[in-house]
Amino acid sequence: MLAIETTLRQTTPEAQGISARAVLDFVEAVDRDIRYLHSFMLLRHGAVVAEGWWSPYAPERPHMLFSLSKSYTSTAVGLAVAEGRLTVDDKVVDFFPDDLPHRVSPNLAAMRVRHLLSMCTGHAEDTTGPMRDRRDGNWAREFLRRSVKYEPGTHFLYNTGATYMLSAIVQKLTGLGLVDYLRPRLFDPLGIDYAEWETCPRGIATGGFGLSVKTDAIARLGQLYVQQGMWEGRRLLPAAWVAEATRSHIDNSPNENIDWAQGYGYQFWRCRHNIYRGDGAFGQYCIVMPEQDAVLAITSGVTNMQAVLDLVWEHLLPAMGPDALPPDAAADDQLLARLATLAVPPQPGAADSPVAATVSGRTYRFEKNDQRIADLTLTFGRRAVTLSLKEGRRRHNIRLGQGAWVEGKSTAFGPTKPSPVLASGAWTDANTYVAYLCFVETPFCPTITLKFDGDRVEFTYRNNVSFGPTDQPTLTGQADA
Repeated sequence: MLAIETTLRQTTPEAQGISARAVLDFVEAVDRDIRYLHSFMLLRHGAVVAEGWWSPYAPERPHMLFSLSKSYTSTAVGLAVAEGRLTVDDKVVDFFPDDLPHRVSPNLAAMRVRHLLSMCTGHAEDTTGPMRDRRDGNWAREFLRRSVKYEPGTHFLYNTGATYMLSAIVQKLTGLGLVDYLRPRLFDPLGIDYAEWETCPRGIATGGFGLSVKTDAIARLGQLYVQQGMWEGRRLLPAAWVAEATRSHIDNSPNENIDWAQGYGYQFWRCRHNIYRGDGAFGQYCIVMPEQDAVLAITSGVTNMQAVLDLVWEHLLPAMGPDALPPDAAADDQLLARLATLAVPPQPGAADSPVAATVSGRTYRFEKNDQRIADLTLTFGRRAVTLSLKEGRRRHNIRLGQGAWVEGKSTAFGPTKPSPVLASGAWTDANTYVAYLCFVETPFCPTITLKFDGDRVEFTYRNNVSFGPTDQPTLTGQADA
């Protein structure tokens, strides 16, 4: 395993022209206004000047990137272009002769690789949903049969299906999925030891989402870009590609969030302040600041992504001076002490309740419901509480710490395979028990509120972030006789 110290050195913020007090102000503002990031790494002049993980998140844990995956896909295309396997002016239809519709429209025929890269394919609607719903699993064929309303290159539409097509093109040309293609060309040279990518039913990496890596892997990608494709004296990516991928190719205004209206590159967003970024849903960021020679990697589970960027521009960006600052040992120590205490606290409340003994071990059953919750049992033991929950046909047994996190694995509430979960629970009043779950390789941290009343329980599920409603309707369960 390659350790981070092999290529990313650690220094004080002042040594790289940043005040430690400004970084501390950023962290304090995050905890006050955002609650919570999951991790961040700030690099300047190639050195890590500050990094932190909000426990139970940790450096060794990968994190889902959602659409930040797109920037890695774009990089794969850049590498394939550098190897002479394709050009950005190649026609999309030429890669998929067996999947074309009976009639190829003029707009589809005109679509080129650069239109996939810059989200201006000409579609009026995101193709991702219909592609994923296709019964035979041929996502490329579904993409190609969707109506192309506009002339490619004239209309911006954030279209994750376009990124999948880039992944499919790379796999067609190389015979390798994105992880295997990037392993010797990007991941290994950068010291990225873990990368896992979801695939479509036909085994092609989803491209526009589905990549999980550690926080330092995000920072390393950003550092490669801020260094114009160079890494430890070796050119990994052409400087011309870096410039082309990160400039604006299409107008993406208007948008209510100002940093989503500054133009779009090749799977990178332009920002204010001549900055660019890759980003993913719920606050996954690779922020590259070329003029400051700085990179900021962030993972999180937030609803307001613009608010995170606003804090970066307010606290970190102005603090980056051109020269090293005088040492400030007191500020450095204060910052390090604060970073060591970053945490998402476990569920607050009492460990016991007058009704705990009465409800412990009882099974409560629910009538058929859209949440597919069939029954639950809450059992209080000496060292931990166990929540046993039947969701559809699956039985989940989740151990909950009292005033602390307990680690386990679960497929509850969505994951298709067991996912690490840190869980805690407490009584918030005499009749109400709240379970707080952190699926620490994802942005998702749901809470389950159980309100007991005699032989009945009210079950309420709420997620911190979601592509749909975060709050689900309360269900009422009846205890077995």
